[in-house]
Amino acid sequence: MSMLPYGRQSVSEEEIAAVTEVLRGDWLTTGPAVRQFEADLAEWAGGAECVSVTSGTAALHTAYAAAGVGPGDEIVTTPLTFIATASTAAMLGATVVFADVDPNTGLLDPDAAKAAVTDRTKVVAAVDWAGQPCDYDALREVATPVGALLLDDAAHSIGARYKGKPIGTVTDLTTFSFFPTKNLTTAEGGAVASTRPALAERAARFRNIGLVREPHRFAIRSEGAWHQEVHEFGLNYRLSDVLCALGIVQLKRLRGFLSRRADLVARYREALSDVEGLGLVEVREDVTPAWHLFPVRVREGRRREVYEKMRGAGIGVQVNYIPAYWHPVFAEQGYRRGLCPTAERWYEEELSLPLFPDLTDTDQARVIETLRGILGAGGVR
Repeated sequence: MSMLPYGRQSVSEEEIAAVTEVLRGDWLTTGPAVRQFEADLAEWAGGAECVSVTSGTAALHTAYAAAGVGPGDEIVTTPLTFIATASTAAMLGATVVFADVDPNTGLLDPDAAKAAVTDRTKVVAAVDWAGQPCDYDALREVATPVGALLLDDAAHSIGARYKGKPIGTVTDLTTFSFFPTKNLTTAEGGAVASTRPALAERAARFRNIGLVREPHRFAIRSEGAWHQEVHEFGLNYRLSDVLCALGIVQLKRLRGFLSRRADLVARYREALSDVEGLGLVEVREDVTPAWHLFPVRVREGRRREVYEKMRGAGIGVQVNYIPAYWHPVFAEQGYRRGLCPTAERWYEEELSLPLFPDLTDTDQARVIETLRGILGAGGVR
């Protein structure tokens, strides 16, 4: 029996045809498919300007660079995230300050963030973990008094809404990821969104090696029409037309993807709500999540046992995530276990069940039945 993955892309003949068309055309990169993808993405992001990049990690690096993060600055973020939320700021020279999570949602706790900010805080970076938006009004009240920007790492939450507003418009900077397991894919890819033109412009320049091409901005004015120059260092994080062609079609299918994910989540919640020793994530009343993960909390120290038995049964569960400061690269800088005890408890219990649009009802029923059996809960009620 092949392993049922915990996440998987959904690619149709329409995507394949769109990519093939680009391969037969004149532009493989920096062409019209990139501009079209960014324009289509902006519609999902509530009109925020979108800058496509090569990955979700590149999006975070670009967003922090656009915010002017550098040595002497601090960023406040959650440890319950993929390490890139923190590491990309550290690579720019900032000090990462980890704040604990809400015990019911796993999202950055505004009270913990408030205790962590200082006059050196440049960015408060929240993560829409599993696809559920954070409490951004409360986090704005944390960031604004210290002059910090608010960033939403929305790698899990494209298409979600916070108090009716689309993700992309709620914070100063928003980052997306389009890895194959995410809610839509460009194979590899990501984007930065901002409703603040100056930040979007800085992001666009950083992802294009820092190149300045507007003559009125030149410091050197004696050269010809070929001239371009760099005022601030950037990187080549440009997403190609080939991958954007895939993304254009994926965006057309996103509404269906999100609907199917929501249906699967509702079915999981109904089927697992009575299982002793299993906790479900609380859903905030003021958000519409875009479920990327379906996390459960396995109590009584049984998470590893359940993980191994589920995988032994051919079901590809996953754990999201080891607290970021547990990674040796942070531990060697003096970060210690126990720093964020609630996040550490989440890690000790968290297990992500398979969730993707092409997951069949039959396969989901197998996941539910197997999990209930391992935990001694009997058949589905």
